[in-house]
Amino acid sequence: MKYTQLTKEQFEELHEEFAVFLAAQSIDVKEWEKIKKDKPELADKELNIFSDFVWEKVLSKANYLEHISSDTLNLFKCNKNDMQRIVVKVNKKGFNLLEDAGFNWFLDNSKDENIEYLKGKKAYKKERNIEIFELIQQGAIVAKGELFEGILKIIGSES
Repeated sequence: MKYTQLTKEQFEELHEEFAVFLAAQSIDVKEWEKIKKDKPELADKELNIFSDFVWEKVLSKANYLEHISSDTLNLFKCNKNDMQRIVVKVNKKGFNLLEDAGFNWFLDNSKDENIEYLKGKKAYKKERNIEIFELIQQGAIVAKGELFEGILKIIGSES
């Protein structure tokens, strides 16, 4: 298995897609129930194959990731051959980016001396989707990119 098996909730959410996946293998509902009962290892293998298929599709479409903690923004732009990263570190006592007030303060005071910006780029050492998946496993979420692009405009070429 390349990634991780989807959760029960994720399978429930994707039940129609899973039914199509099984149908493509000529497995109907009755056959699936029989496989689950009589051959649980085969059922698990099918679940793993479907999980990898879903993850591959999601990761291939992921262009931006965000990981936000109380005082740090880690923003990633996932290009074809490399990944760009912006790190925003707020060195202000009692500050919390996870709260609306803290995040709004940051937006209103983006040039404050208590804010550090770092920008970098690296080529993928592993397969692109594997590296994206590893970041998701560490807590990053797939994003639309507005935050990355907005902060890139703020810092421009100064970092």
